[in-house]
Amino acid sequence: MTIFNGTMRRLGLVALSALMLPAGSAFADELNIYNWGEYINPAVLKTFEEETKIKVNLSTYSSNEEMLAKIQGGATGYDIVFPSVHMHDIMSKLDLIEKTDINTYEGFKNIDPTFLRAKSDPNGEYCLPYAFGTVGILYNRKVLGKDITGWKDLIETAKAKDLKFTLLDDMREVLGVGLMLNGHTVNSTDPAELQQAADTVIAMKSQVAAFTYDSRPMVASGDVAAAHFFVGAMIDVFGKPEDLGYVIPEEGATMYQEDMCVLKSAPNKDNAIKFLQFYTRPEIAALNVSQQTNGTANVPARQLTPENIKNSKEINPTDETMKRLQIFEDIGAGLRQVDRAWTKVKTAQ
Repeated sequence: MTIFNGTMRRLGLVALSALMLPAGSAFADELNIYNWGEYINPAVLKTFEEETKIKVNLSTYSSNEEMLAKIQGGATGYDIVFPSVHMHDIMSKLDLIEKTDINTYEGFKNIDPTFLRAKSDPNGEYCLPYAFGTVGILYNRKVLGKDITGWKDLIETAKAKDLKFTLLDDMREVLGVGLMLNGHTVNSTDPAELQQAADTVIAMKSQVAAFTYDSRPMVASGDVAAAHFFVGAMIDVFGKPEDLGYVIPEEGATMYQEDMCVLKSAPNKDNAIKFLQFYTRPEIAALNVSQQTNGTANVPARQLTPENIKNSKEINPTDETMKRLQIFEDIGAGLRQVDRAWTKVKTAQ
């Protein structure tokens, strides 16, 4: 997901607490993975362990910033991290990422080059594209009485029927909605455009029940009509297709992408590179997607996923839809302008 733009990736489950790795705990037969909460299928890790006899230790975080702070704070036990694209660029500037030459491995041919999005790593010499998805609207069609097409449709329907919806508690995602509704890029740092975006969000606050990540159960139960959420919520839609829907707003949406990177401080670099190579295999990426309901950059893997995922235009957007998607970039000092606008949104009555 801040910049939590990929936040709670993406099943929306509460992230497990990151485990501190005690000094000296790393051995030659171990791999220490530091990932978003609930963002990897345990079956993937089990398969790797069985094939390589390398023990995998998984610790989790809930935001890019939490992960970066831990690494910069001196945590040296982690081998692999999964930064969003903009954080990949930030960590490259900070010289935290190891060059792996994963792009020279034979399995790298399976990766769609469109997903080499990091400006600091345009050829995939350092990191491997891991997963991607959209941030749209999860909705309860029985509460709304209809399917919706986007933000304007949701807002108008909610006002007309006095219904509530939730927004993510995420500075850039929420302001991104306001920016897109006004025809601006989600990476804008222009004070006037950010003020306009803030005003747009403030205008909808009468229908906003909460800024939260814990909204999936609220939508499923009908306590709220809809939620600003990640495409991982398709797992709920598949479970209750008669009640629930997920839409990529017609006005546009953000997309997230995480990359799999080896840290320069990694104590088990060889094992980490083995894991990157392992993850280029289509059947492994497909195994992960089958539980995560995210998109994958591994092209042949898409044909190996379950039919409901393979045929989902929400999980695998069309080329036309992809043109409406924007991805967050590192905006440097401009983040202060975004933070000011966010403070106005959160404090407005």
